[in-house]
Amino acid sequence: MSVSPLYTAHGAATGGRDGKGTITGSDVILNLATPKEMGGNGNGNNPEQLFAVGYSACYIGAMQYAATQDSSLPKVPADVKVEAAVGIGPREAGGFGLTVSLTVTLPGVDKSEAERLTAAAHKICPYSNAVRGNVDVQTALS
Repeated sequence: MSVSPLYTAHGAATGGRDGKGTITGSDVILNLATPKEMGGNGNGNNPEQLFAVGYSACYIGAMQYAATQDSSLPKVPADVKVEAAVGIGPREAGGFGLTVSLTVTLPGVDKSEAERLTAAAHKICPYSNAVRGNVDVQTALS
């Protein structure tokens, strides 16, 4: 598989799950904290939250792009919303793994048409492509 990047993002972390995160070229500094459910104090953001936000935003972009490439797909309404729930836990094979549940809200779009659009988006979205075969991703319409 070959990818020719159009853009490359840069960020860094210090201190691991209980440290700081920065985005190169911006003023964003994130206080990172292990979730309470994993033994931390939860007083900050964690990688799973950041992944959830990134996947949600990118998936909306993939739906929008899909609609421009296939005129039979419905247009994405301006008030579209994608909520991502990213779970982390031990894997049977050892180590840790992720689960993802996407809940897509497409006001005014017929359910069957929304299903076609979300399926097309999964073929385009780089997050969907990156995790395919490695992460259980469920998609639901609300």
